[in-house]
Amino acid sequence: GYKAVINSAHMGIIYKNEVFQPLNIGDKIRGFIKKIREDGKIDLSLQEAGHERIGPAAELVITKIKEAGGFLPVTDKSAPEIIYTIFGMSKKVFKKACGTLYKKRRILIEKKGLRLTEKSS
Repeated sequence: GYKAVINSAHMGIIYKNEVFQPLNIGDKIRGFIKKIREDGKIDLSLQEAGHERIGPAAELVITKIKEAGGFLPVTDKSAPEIIYTIFGMSKKVFKKACGTLYKKRRILIEKKGLRLTEKSS
């Protein structure tokens, strides 16, 4: 993982399997506290936890599909790196956002990609 300094006062760790962007020594980026462990160590994440991030993620998916003319050739089978490059989010968040949009009938999930419904056009 990566060690991180929190507000110039505390140390935390970001697990390598939760990092979807290049990180360099000295980078100042926004992070979120996932957990403060019993031993006092702080687990960090670069993404907001749970449902707090799905709303903005879902709107970003809609925006990107609109920018692509109503169809985007990305699915839940796409590589995590492709999803991060296009949307700046993890595959897990992307899948939850798409599920939310599908349930609200704002997108269609097709074999070759995502399509806006008339409700979102």
